[in-house]
Formats: sequence, structure tokens, C-alpha cells
Amino acid sequence: MNLNLSIGPLMSLIAGILILVVPRLLNYIVAIYLIVMGLLGLFGSGLHLR
Repeated sequence: MNLNLSIGPLMSLIAGILILVVPRLLNYIVAIYLIVMGLLGLFGSGLHLR
């Protein structure tokens, strides 16, 4: 059984749950998400989760 896990949708799900639970964290969650996605976009070509 193969399980392919993509980091983008997983991070989006976690961020969405955190925003629902603690709405005051919205700015921090969005900022961290954008930074991580940007870094993965620049340097993530060699990183693959399997």
C-alpha cells in the first residue's frame, strides 16, 4: 500500500483547524504558511515525502 503525502494540503488543513480554534492566530498562521510555501517552492524541488 502506497501513501503519497503532499505537504501543501496537509498544512492547509492544519492551518484551517487552528484558525477555527484560535482566530487570533490568523495573522501568524498565514505568515508562517506563506513563508514555508515560498521556501518549499524555491528549494523543495529536491524534497519529496514518500
